Amino acid sequence: MAKTRQLLLLRHAKSSWDDPTLADFDRPLAPRGHRAAPRMGTEIAKRAWLPDLALVSPAARTRETWKLASTNWPRPLPEAVFPESLYGASANDVFNAAKTTPKDVGTLLIIGHNPGLETFAAQLSGPGSNGNAVQSLQEKFPSGALARFEFEGGWDELRPGFARLTHCLRPRDLG
Repeated sequence: MAKTRQLLLLRHAKSSWDDPTLADFDRPLAPRGHRAAPRMGTEIAKRAWLPDLALVSPAARTRETWKLASTNWPRPLPEAVFPESLYGASANDVFNAAKTTPKDVGTLLIIGHNPGLETFAAQLSGPGSNGNAVQSLQEKFPSGALARFEFEGGWDELRPGFARLTHCLRPRDLG
């Protein structure tokens, strides 16, 4: 029987545009992002969705999201890797990153950017997906949003329509 795996896609929390001299890569989180990221991390832990591995875009706002989201998680934290390919990644780039996940990883967290992350999530959603989660994803995948998928099989088998979207949570959904 194939192993059930879990994939979490977390869009970086709300970023700041206060300093127009900063390069996009270097933009930090806005105050709203500083509040949302720990709330999403707490929700991940509360639901027992803690990852075995995190793939995080190397941009400042995604690194900050990772740090704040994982603040209250049990130690040691899962390994975090910062592949250059996730900054400005297309949906295909995200597919490729997920497909190369080691076989022993049961739960993978990817923290990245739109539009690539949202497009990847929409493409990955297949039969058995939760209708409310699909509708929520189609409406908007805002900063700080989390999409949770389940599928049976190996990471290398990921393809469009392969996984069940079980949840789409937005920071505002958590109060």
